[in-house]
Amino acid sequence: MKIRSAIVGGIVAIVVLSALGIALNSSDTAHENKIRIAYFPNIGHVIPIVGMEKGFFEEKIGSETKIETKVFDSGPQAIESIFANSIDLAYVGPGPAINGFLNSENNNVKILTGAASGGASFIVHPDSEIITASDFAGKKIAAPQIGNTQDVSLRHYLSENQLKPAEKGGSVIVYNIPNPDIYTLFVKGDIDGAWVAEPWATILETELNGKRLFYEEELWPNKEFASVLLIGNTDYVKKNKNIIDKFLGAHHDTMIWINDNPKETRIVFNNFLNSYLGQSLSDDVVDIALSNIQITDDPKPDSVVSFAKKADTLGYLGRNGYDLSGIFYSFDTNSLKGDKT
Repeated sequence: MKIRSAIVGGIVAIVVLSALGIALNSSDTAHENKIRIAYFPNIGHVIPIVGMEKGFFEEKIGSETKIETKVFDSGPQAIESIFANSIDLAYVGPGPAINGFLNSENNNVKILTGAASGGASFIVHPDSEIITASDFAGKKIAAPQIGNTQDVSLRHYLSENQLKPAEKGGSVIVYNIPNPDIYTLFVKGDIDGAWVAEPWATILETELNGKRLFYEEELWPNKEFASVLLIGNTDYVKKNKNIIDKFLGAHHDTMIWINDNPKETRIVFNNFLNSYLGQSLSDDVVDIALSNIQITDDPKPDSVVSFAKKADTLGYLGRNGYDLSGIFYSFDTNSLKGDKT
């Protein structure tokens, strides 16, 4: 418990630093000959973590371009930083990627490539009696921030099973709170379950005796969906194509290295947590969490389109429908419009 509390405290510290605009491993020098990237201290963001910690990005991009990093705990924070022109690239879930594209001026946020598929689960508290979807009625369920990937998945799941959250006149009480707070409520027994990404899902399962009711990918066609994407400020990407090409090359090479070296990846990831949080996770937690995620640079475009439809049905994309045409920087897909006409 003391180890987990230290990690929770460390992540909270990172959130506070990020909210104040303080960059980790970064400086406030002029934005010239550099690339600024953001990611989370989560196992799903292992490509940027390993890419930075192993020096793969630095080696590929070269010494003439400085790499600066910021570590956030949520997609909305990263999107706000792109809007504020304080970062150039960010690893986020499909929810923030879609919102960033739709809400940026001239759709100036685009998806560059994929980073991970899957890696989220619904974990039931050991004292709760949730066995099937019908048991969600009257229960207290947690998910991260409103509009984030797990929140949309949870609310869509409720709708698919003829359930509504309490604020919509239903019986399911949904708490939208950061992952460290979900952990705390789970410890206290104040929630019945949580829809969370790795490694939090495995932490709740292995350390707090939670029951993994299902893996989210089980609810998707072909059991895969984009859970982490690399997005970029389009203006920066267009003006720095050479840097971006090198970065994407390093991203791809890092993906291959991770899939070929799972044990070494765990060591690198835990060293990263030690460096930034002052504590690491157990080897078992990291190994299990990593095995529950497909590390890939395939952006799974069909799943992004499907996710947008779910978010739109929930009212997250505005009243007038949406148009995702051009959301992928290097290619486009059909049927990206969701007009409500």
